Amino acid sequence: MNTYTSKFLPVEVEKFKQIFKDENAKFSTPQYMFFRAQGAGFTASFYTSGKLVIQGNKTAEIVSKYFESGYMPATELFEIPKSLTGGQIAPYPHIGIDESGKGDFFGPLVIAGVLLDEKAANALKKAGVADSKKLNDKKILELENLIKEAGTFDIIAIGPNKYNELYSKFQNLNRLLAWGHCTVLENILAKKPCGTAISDKFADEAVIKNALKERGKNIQVIQQTKAESDIAVASASVLARAEFVKKISNLSEKYELNLPKGASNLVLEQGKKFVKKYGKNELKNIAKLHFKTYENIVSG
Repeated sequence: MNTYTSKFLPVEVEKFKQIFKDENAKFSTPQYMFFRAQGAGFTASFYTSGKLVIQGNKTAEIVSKYFESGYMPATELFEIPKSLTGGQIAPYPHIGIDESGKGDFFGPLVIAGVLLDEKAANALKKAGVADSKKLNDKKILELENLIKEAGTFDIIAIGPNKYNELYSKFQNLNRLLAWGHCTVLENILAKKPCGTAISDKFADEAVIKNALKERGKNIQVIQQTKAESDIAVASASVLARAEFVKKISNLSEKYELNLPKGASNLVLEQGKKFVKKYGKNELKNIAKLHFKTYENIVSG
């Protein structure tokens, strides 16, 4: 056996690295790799896509010693990993993606992504970055510029009119979200390469894979429940919410009517006031029409 190929998860990288330290390997970090380990009779390459390749005349010995003995079994790609300590899901650098507005009747759907290295992630954590649902609007707007300065980011804001058009096309919120997440991912990768992206789990893996574009097909996308515990994802959630807050504020000023967040009774009340003042046809420019709230507003 001169070549061995397997799969691994980013969370396993440090364990693998220790294996090859024990084999007195020399390490390098070529592009698109976590690391390459070279020793007497072997070269082990750990790609950021989750692929492992070991080559050389000592391959069979390495595989027998570490991979077939149960010491370090290969892991299936796309298995949902357990979080690392401190809420971190994968080694840095990685991209975090999150959205804001999907549960709000008024306003846009905003999707943001942030690519952070470990130094930037630690600095943002110390600055108070957390899941935007745990922060008030004032704090979110304070953190926005810090995040933009710390990492590579992208934000797309889908205004209500365009949102309603896209929802009519996709006929499914998860497919629309997948399209938005993958668009943000592609835009970030056009600015800077990265091997791993993380988002909150909202759809079947196949939905995400089908939505991935050219650059995105070359990286590992991890969907993790409560992914906002990861600082990169939390940073994305803050950027998305900051943009949402500004957009809904602009709409409120334009129509001279307070447009509340969420889908509460207050939202219903303000929606009826809006229709009385501007007509129901104008709702498409401020609200997501597939919500049940829409039917409740226009029916009386």
